[in-house]
Amino acid sequence: MTHASSRVSALRSVALNVPDLATAESFYTTTWHLDVVARTADAIYLRGTGADHHLLALHQAAGDAQIRHVTLRARDASALDAVAQAAVQAGGQVLQAKAPVTEPGGGVAVTVADPDGRIFQLVYGDALHADAHEAKDKPIRLAHAVLNSHHVEDTRGFMEAVFDFSLSDRTRIMAFMRCNSDHHSVALGDTDNDALNHIAFLMSDLDSVMRGAGRMKDAGFATEWGPGRHGPGDNAFNYFVGPFDVVIEYTAEVEQIDDSYQAGQPTDWTWPPGRVDQWGISAPPSARLKEAQKAIVFVSSL
Repeated sequence: MTHASSRVSALRSVALNVPDLATAESFYTTTWHLDVVARTADAIYLRGTGADHHLLALHQAAGDAQIRHVTLRARDASALDAVAQAAVQAGGQVLQAKAPVTEPGGGVAVTVADPDGRIFQLVYGDALHADAHEAKDKPIRLAHAVLNSHHVEDTRGFMEAVFDFSLSDRTRIMAFMRCNSDHHSVALGDTDNDALNHIAFLMSDLDSVMRGAGRMKDAGFATEWGPGRHGPGDNAFNYFVGPFDVVIEYTAEVEQIDDSYQAGQPTDWTWPPGRVDQWGISAPPSARLKEAQKAIVFVSSL
């Protein structure tokens, strides 16, 4: 048994505000290969092939795209109260007290914010799909969400105290946090803002990561970083800037770890000059990618 968070079993989904829901739906279904599982008057919910009810919730809202919240799945019902109490003790706040979820997916949830305004929904008893499977060229589930932080160690402390995440690896620019056997479900990017860095979607294999890049190219979206294989997490990757400057990643082969894994420090994760990953074939992240990784800020209120 790996180290597991006592409060969080997995990353479930990410919710975004977008200015043009029709454009977003067309892209995420036709090109990114998610499927609409539910819709309301002003939102759509997109699933992968796995059991999670949805991976992405897109809400129509004027202005620039923003992130509404990151949804984590609670390990048990008691975790909701524990997280609400711990969030306040850690300097955050409870934005929505424990209550039944009224949007598709259901369950019971509590929504909290950390001291810098990152918003997390913790849900328990949400709907699961009975037809979970893997399919070529289609995302299965979310692999991870990366959130920027102007003070990574403070944000790390909040994730540990409130959600019982633990550190898998620390590089010069990122802290990788785990709640289950995945090397990381949330990572914290060391930068000068607190925006969404990117959302990674798990594919069934390396070929699907690469064919996804070809499909994106056909649709007019360049690969902004990749193909490559990361050090921490050992996962293969291709990064893109999707509609409204949302950075998205296709990834596969995420490292599975247990209690024998020793967390690395920045000196353990260095590359020879000119390299930015294990393979050494990719150029560094593009300037466009770096700008987009700071563009999607959290909403100021729900």
